[in-house]
Amino acid sequence: MKVVRGIDHVALAVEDIDAAAAVLEAALGLRVARRERVEDQGVEVASIPVAEGVDIELITPLAPEGGVARWLARHGPGIHHVALVVEDIDAALEALRQRGTRLVDETARPGREGTRVAFVHPSATARVLFELVERRDDDAGTG
Repeated sequence: MKVVRGIDHVALAVEDIDAAAAVLEAALGLRVARRERVEDQGVEVASIPVAEGVDIELITPLAPEGGVARWLARHGPGIHHVALVVEDIDAALEALRQRGTRLVDETARPGREGTRVAFVHPSATARVLFELVERRDDDAGTG
């Protein structure tokens, strides 16, 4: 079963969303289109559209003890994860389990803009953290 339909976004972990957004606007002309707090994941997110249905996502921790805060402390600002679009996240997770793929999330959880998400452990994917994203039906063309 093919699990992935496309790329949803590339997430950059940053310490200051406003400063990072200003750098990307000055250097590349890219502008933040949406901001959202995702309490379940402990992050604030700024989405920057770069292509049809694909965003750069700036993420910053809401608290010093969250996963993104720990990641920033270890690695500093930079690429945090690549998010991949899946049609049915429950089926995708089952297919990965059947392949023996190590998962961070055994079940989907709420993501930004009403999506459902789950992370694949980087030990299973060449040390890259991948997020699976199931978009809402009315959100199929946006990132």
